[in-house]
Amino acid sequence: MKIAITSSGPDLSSTVESRFGRCAYFLVIESDTMEFEALENPNSALGGGAGIQSAQMMVDKGVRVVLTGNCGPNAFSIFNAANIQVITGVQGVVRDAVEQYKSGGYTPTQNPNVSSHFGMGMGGGQGMGMGRGRGMGMGGGQGMGRGKKR
Repeated sequence: MKIAITSSGPDLSSTVESRFGRCAYFLVIESDTMEFEALENPNSALGGGAGIQSAQMMVDKGVRVVLTGNCGPNAFSIFNAANIQVITGVQGVVRDAVEQYKSGGYTPTQNPNVSSHFGMGMGGGQGMGMGRGRGMGMGGGQGMGRGKKR
């Protein structure tokens, strides 16, 4: 049976990636032999639709089970329609996660566990603005201009 697992790297000693649609790699593993194919995720940088595109890619590869950290509603609905089992909350080393699955250590997920656009990396930037806050405001206060260059 083919199992897909989200991975940070291209081999079984890589760590499980928590994001489904924006993971670096998918490892498609034959559970009986542990032979695998490493697929670099072409959807990881998409502005939107990464989960949908990645889920369709897994359907096309004939995967029956997906192991990942998180799965949003769009990808989850595609998996549901294709009768693919999804297991979320998976962490650690890929090889260990597959072995844990094979020994019955995981329970299938019944619903998506994150909202749409979860893995988009909404940056927490803390850049400083331009100028010194001495703009052209009226009344002697500090305005919002660019400030004087000194």
